[in-house]
Amino acid sequence: MIGNPVPWPEGAKCAVSFTLDMDAESILHLAHPKDAHRLVSAASMLRYGPDVAVPRILETYRHYGIRQTFFVPAWCAERYPYAVEAMVRDGHEVSAHGYMHEHPNELTDDKERYWLERSLSALQAVTGTKPAGWRAPLYNFSHRSAELLLEAGVTYDASLMGDDVPYLLDTPRGSLLELPSHWGMDDWPPFMHSLELDFQMPIQSAARAWETWWEELEAMWDFGGLWVPVWHPFLSGRLARWRVTHAMIGRMLDKGRIWFAPMSEIAAHVRRCMVAGTWSPRLQNATLAHAARL
Repeated sequence: MIGNPVPWPEGAKCAVSFTLDMDAESILHLAHPKDAHRLVSAASMLRYGPDVAVPRILETYRHYGIRQTFFVPAWCAERYPYAVEAMVRDGHEVSAHGYMHEHPNELTDDKERYWLERSLSALQAVTGTKPAGWRAPLYNFSHRSAELLLEAGVTYDASLMGDDVPYLLDTPRGSLLELPSHWGMDDWPPFMHSLELDFQMPIQSAARAWETWWEELEAMWDFGGLWVPVWHPFLSGRLARWRVTHAMIGRMLDKGRIWFAPMSEIAAHVRRCMVAGTWSPRLQNATLAHAARL
């Protein structure tokens, strides 16, 4: 069912990267720039991410001996450097996710470039390493984003939903590697409920959410895909939810032939396959300009 599966390392059937977007209160300040300081309860929910959930998540990763990827708005890295430093200390990848979770497709050309450059430099100041990848806040990738990322030296994007395996975004500046996911792998639909952030879904149990995610994993395992959940520490890092995830990681390891890796290592492997001629990606116009002419 996947016509062009990637040859994953050591005979793995699929690649897996748990990606955790540590947004903290950036999304609250973005939604309520004038009175975020008054929304104490909402802020406490979001602070749970760096203060409580991230240490819990890192403990699980240490337990299983896996390294994964966090996407962090640079404002959050500046506000919670101890959480980001703990990620780096344990060998995990920290990639870019805007400065204060601003939406690139709502910005002017100059502002998108400014906030991208500022976010990359500010995140590097905390981690000590230039971010290899980027995820557009709320998936709001713009018609300029691919070219700006290439200009800034970012090696992969993780914002789009156009395939089950990596693919290339074609731009006048060159091609950008896309490591896709989709809303079915996001934890907002099953877990997010906030009046202040205007997202009020019926909250599901962790087991019910994992029914969906496990079905996605089985399909990717059967056909050679890339399984990338898009989760948030303040949601998926809650005690009952992360207890189930901890157990499910063990189940994944028992299943076997799954390559757990940070997104940057997946991107590097894909590029090596392309150079060696063992795999060729699908190429897609970065702006989907052909569709606009229909």
